[in-house]
Amino acid sequence: MLLSELLRNVEEKRITGFRDVDVSGLAYDSRLLEPGQAFFCIKGLITDGHLYALDAVNKGASVLFVEKEPDDEVCREVPLITVPDNRRALAACSARFYDEPSCEMNLVGVTGTNGKTTTAFLAESVLGESGLVTGLVGTVEKHIAGEVEPVTRTTPESLDLQRLLRRMVDSDVDVAVMEVSSHALELHRVDYCQFDVVVFTNLTQDHLDFHISLEEYFAAKRRLFEEGEFGRHRTALINIDDRFGRTLHEETSLPRISFGIDSRADIRATDVEVLPTGNRFNIRYEDKEIAVRTRLQGRFNVYNCLAAAAVAIGQGIGPESIARGLERLAGVPGRFENIDRGQPFTALVDYAHTPDGIKNLLEACRDVTEGRVIIVVGCGGDRDQSKRPLMGRVGTELSDLCVITSDNPRGEDQEAIIEMILEGIRGRFGPQRYKVEVDRREAIALAVREARPGDLLVVAGKGHESGQIFSDRVIPFDDRKVLGECLSASLHK
Repeated sequence: MLLSELLRNVEEKRITGFRDVDVSGLAYDSRLLEPGQAFFCIKGLITDGHLYALDAVNKGASVLFVEKEPDDEVCREVPLITVPDNRRALAACSARFYDEPSCEMNLVGVTGTNGKTTTAFLAESVLGESGLVTGLVGTVEKHIAGEVEPVTRTTPESLDLQRLLRRMVDSDVDVAVMEVSSHALELHRVDYCQFDVVVFTNLTQDHLDFHISLEEYFAAKRRLFEEGEFGRHRTALINIDDRFGRTLHEETSLPRISFGIDSRADIRATDVEVLPTGNRFNIRYEDKEIAVRTRLQGRFNVYNCLAAAAVAIGQGIGPESIARGLERLAGVPGRFENIDRGQPFTALVDYAHTPDGIKNLLEACRDVTEGRVIIVVGCGGDRDQSKRPLMGRVGTELSDLCVITSDNPRGEDQEAIIEMILEGIRGRFGPQRYKVEVDRREAIALAVREARPGDLLVVAGKGHESGQIFSDRVIPFDDRKVLGECLSASLHK
């Protein structure tokens, strides 16, 4: 693609040494750059891509996109495109390079603190049940017309995302469902994606290390529901049982459909039964009613089902396909996932890692067991510190035994993180209500030893993740595998 064509979407730019060179590809990591590609100097949280501009030119970069002109004369041997925000420029050029793939299929965006992954899986299941060829971009995995691939982050960088969407179009995908994180919105990863449907699940405290305040966090989410770049013909689907959802429903100028259980929503669940084997409820909208039987447990999954049903209703899919699609999904990896090794109690793994997520998780656990509830939980390092005491308090208050342990400590001291969690516990609960074990494997083993027949044990926080992140390394660690090993060991003693 000629540089002049690549620049069509880039509105603010200053060009130095322009030559209409042929650009063979795009790169934001100099280690992956190939000769002839444009290199984007991205400022990250840890390093700055401008430090690698010379390396990129020496490797054969055909053009440099920068926010500040480099001092090295060698860098001036290629065209320099100076822009105010290179992440936005990368998104613009990526969409252009891959010929705007989101315009060639329907695109559904799901945002919110909790429920994005399960909602996306459910929506894809329902859409697929109707006969559509589907794609999925999410935290756990990505799907392209039935093929499953692993992922590294909730929403990929804009270049990787546009490449993925083009692959979906080339695979004849009719509709793709994408989890859209607040980071992705703030860092312009989904800019120039043309959404047809946008879903708001809920908003509770999380990511305040990045967004500073809950209001700023909400503002990032709200961008998806504002007039402008994310598609001219979007329909907004909003959970109005959530207080931020009600605000969004009142403020957005997009065509909107509400869903909920407790409110008079356009699409609502009635006659809700939360059972150990799953949920039963009816979905009512317009003059129609759908009887739903799902294997997903917990009241929070009723909301996820409603959101997915709203997506399907907006696509004109009939009640029968909606009911079958919701029933077909047996579960999502690392979300209320049952680990059964023949033990006389229930053992689960879940991704809940916010105070509200832990609350919903433990309430769901109470709904499906008459025995005690034991939870293993920690908090990630280099993330929102203000939620740590809240996590400890909620985890202990709503369980019979809370085992505090390490999560992904990253660059922080594990014991210091645990001390902050304990600030929400000490003075409120007796020592019989909680235990501390820094080593996560030992904490899981401890919880298994504490469990009695009929109890429910849940390991929370990491869900589907396959590694534990330290400052200098990532070690293999899958809660599902470790819990299974501890359960098997307990049965063979």
